[in-house]
Amino acid sequence: MAKITITPTDKEHFLRGDDLIVSKTDVKGHITYINEMFRKISQFSDDEVLGKPHNIIRHPDMPRSIFKLLWNRLSNEQEIFAYVKNICKNGDFYWVMAHVTPSYNIKGELVGYHSNRRAPSREHVAVIETLYKKLISMENSYPNKKDGMNAAYDTLMNIMENNQTNYDQFAFETIEFYRNMDLSSNNTELRKAG
Repeated sequence: MAKITITPTDKEHFLRGDDLIVSKTDVKGHITYINEMFRKISQFSDDEVLGKPHNIIRHPDMPRSIFKLLWNRLSNEQEIFAYVKNICKNGDFYWVMAHVTPSYNIKGELVGYHSNRRAPSREHVAVIETLYKKLISMENSYPNKKDGMNAAYDTLMNIMENNQTNYDQFAFETIEFYRNMDLSSNNTELRKAG
């Protein structure tokens, strides 16, 4: 199957409070299972995604540094919670709060990853969008994509450290925490990029 080219639109789809998107991948991130809600919101069929890299639904507004964080955590066999903007087959988009965990077989061997996604807090999405735009701007300010991703990742880690938190706490703290969080403290690079 040829690579699907998707042109993003400005139309957002929203999950209801009881909606649950589920997908599973192998250890390389290739999709092995999707549930009906995944099909419904993404507009992809099983044939179009099974065996394909999970990044088939990655929206271009997502910083590469967030996925570096995700894969760093998963490669250390740790779970992660993260806000993610995904793209639909027709270019529309939807936001989720993703919970990704390692999956093991009966022998305790890592066999892949399991992702549950629910509707995120809209107030938190507004703040996350601001952060993600700054991270993308930083990533794009470097001629080398990998250097940009690493610089944005380091910036994200500095933000967490300066605010005495980690990404999991950041993902679940109250809106007051987000409003008060200094997204550029001790980081002139982020201020320049934003």
